[in-house]
Amino acid sequence: MRKLAVFCFAFAFGVFLAQYLLPLSALPYLAGAFALLGALALLLPKRGNLRLRAVLCALGLALAFAWDWAYTACVQAPMEALAGTTAERTLTLTDFPTATERGARVEVRVAGFHGKAVYYGDASLLSLAPGQEVTASVSVSSAASIRDEEITTFTSRGVFLLLYGRGEARVSGGDAGALRYLPQRIARRAKEVIGTVFPARTQPLLRAILLGDRSALAEEDLTCLSEAGLLHITAVSGLHCAFLLSLLSFLIGRHRRRLLAFCALPVLALYALVVGGTPSVVRACFMLLMLLLAPLFGRESDPPTSLALALFLILLVNPFAAASISLQLSFGAMAGLLWLTPKLYERVARKKRSAAGRFVLASLAATAGALVFTAPLSAYYFNLLVLIAPLSNLLCLWAASATFMLGFVTVGLGWFFPAAARLLAYLPHAGAWYLLAAARLLTRVPYHAVYFTNRFLRLWLAYAYALLFACVIARRGRFRYPLAEALAAGTLALSLWLGALPLHGGTLHLAALDVGQGQSVALHSGGKTALIDCGSAYSYVSAGEIAADYLQGLGCQRIDYLVLSHYHADHCSGLAALLPRMAVGTLVLPDIEPDDPLRQTVLDLAARYGVPVLFVHETQRLPLGAAELTVFPPLTEGEMNEECLSVLCTTGSFDALFTGDMDANTEYLLIANHRLPDIEVLMLGHHGSQYSTGEDLLAEVKPEVGIVSCGRNNGYGHPHAAVLRRLAERGAAVYRTDRQGTIEITVN
Repeated sequence: MRKLAVFCFAFAFGVFLAQYLLPLSALPYLAGAFALLGALALLLPKRGNLRLRAVLCALGLALAFAWDWAYTACVQAPMEALAGTTAERTLTLTDFPTATERGARVEVRVAGFHGKAVYYGDASLLSLAPGQEVTASVSVSSAASIRDEEITTFTSRGVFLLLYGRGEARVSGGDAGALRYLPQRIARRAKEVIGTVFPARTQPLLRAILLGDRSALAEEDLTCLSEAGLLHITAVSGLHCAFLLSLLSFLIGRHRRRLLAFCALPVLALYALVVGGTPSVVRACFMLLMLLLAPLFGRESDPPTSLALALFLILLVNPFAAASISLQLSFGAMAGLLWLTPKLYERVARKKRSAAGRFVLASLAATAGALVFTAPLSAYYFNLLVLIAPLSNLLCLWAASATFMLGFVTVGLGWFFPAAARLLAYLPHAGAWYLLAAARLLTRVPYHAVYFTNRFLRLWLAYAYALLFACVIARRGRFRYPLAEALAAGTLALSLWLGALPLHGGTLHLAALDVGQGQSVALHSGGKTALIDCGSAYSYVSAGEIAADYLQGLGCQRIDYLVLSHYHADHCSGLAALLPRMAVGTLVLPDIEPDDPLRQTVLDLAARYGVPVLFVHETQRLPLGAAELTVFPPLTEGEMNEECLSVLCTTGSFDALFTGDMDANTEYLLIANHRLPDIEVLMLGHHGSQYSTGEDLLAEVKPEVGIVSCGRNNGYGHPHAAVLRRLAERGAAVYRTDRQGTIEITVN
């Protein structure tokens, strides 16, 4: 079976090369070259399996390059050719629509094309079912890039177009109710049962654990689970499939292998389809089925071959899945569990130990094995390495297992006997409550995670892997692993200390964070920290996570003042992710728009996390270490942008001014009512809008540097050319987060 693994891994390696490194035009030539090399390898002298493996490697690479090129040419390219057009299309729904802020969205197939698309329409979509057809005029965009930024969120799922409805749509029955859409109907019914039988507080987490659907999870719960290293329990993978197999084994009996395999085969396959067929669950189900079937056919189970074959099949269906973060994390974790975990467990469990001791050691070894292969991916994609993950898994995986199995049985019972299911539901509810409470507590442990916004940690990670590699190849030396662990721990502490130096290198450290189309500015002086605004207009950007990552990456665990200029999402949407991670001393707010829903959300979050609120009705002076914040109250009534707070930060002869989204008329009131000094740094109002940062303000404060916080190709035209021209005429340098990323200034 290992020969099959060689071919499959070679194919996967080739697909990854094609997706990440090789130009599309070169793939046919490379496919031909490796096919020729495979033929020539047959002429090599036969030495064990070496010749056969060389042939299999060459053929696997040849097939990978040819398949990636063919799939791109036949599936993606024809759909990409539609980008930028508007035309009437017939769309077949492949799932139930979900609500959005402006209507609804649903995954569809476009008549005449093989790939998938996502269709955005009005709320009437919510009444439709999979299999129904919609004929509508749609504006077509590529799913491979948004605002000129390449993304893989959609293409890794085989979605190549984004369709935006224009005008009325005509609906027909299509093949709604067909057997092929049974998994989607089961998933929808399961969600309805969960919403009926479980208490409201834990419904979202139980939906995530049972079905992999995180859409209902509150952002603060997602943040806590992620920070505690427990987010994997909400992404259906091998863990959940193993739980399901354990439940089947308990019900059927472990020794009835044939019956167990016969029952598990359809149940696991159906479960994989119900939860969406993500790479992680497909990999897990396939490996478990191979494990069950191998003894029945008189073959030994070979996990590496099963892993390789699962990867081969996933990439054969969609080569673009190579860029799926879920796939990379899932297969990386499994590689660590197969290769490293047994070695670690054998090393630490040589002596006879109690059952509890073996359980603890097995849990720690499994977590460490998985982390070795996933830590670089976590650092690259999420800027995060959860140091407390071994403890988190030890404390919570047993609860996740019990919660899944009890929840699964409860949903099944609730399908037919809701009243009885409500009684049983309190057991999985208790498990889900425990998981959320544990996650919140674990995130409060100092240095539970480290953040790779600290550039020294990137060097440390490379050094730690160099130490591991040296230990593996050394083979000798009784104390090489303890020495490597001590060196890694020592250099980690050094990296954290070096990363915190910017906070101690001057009287003030200012950072305009790159949060896309939004604003968030961190200020630190003399051990005190302030954050002015924390929001982004982009739903896929969490300003709260970005701010917390940045500050905690510098060793800062507390925000003394959190100032929100006004209640627009691009200035305050990040609170739900920020407050679970960082303590806040005082929340400084404008007392405006009492009926605004976002204001109420902000106040609810402050109450939930026990943050005192200071409403600004008159000028407030707030000490910030060696600096001082002067917060000016709203100056006029009208649109919310005209009622926002403005902040002046002063230390010695250095001044920085933040005017929120004020327009030029409100800026005039600011300079008319308050005496402002000549300033060094001006955060351009309203992200560089042409109606802000007016001539009167510039003439009064004479900034030397202007900072624009805006998103790339944001659609608003920010910053406007007229604003940039006004600054240039006054000799002010301009820095932009859409071009320079996070902008840092240290005042000595």
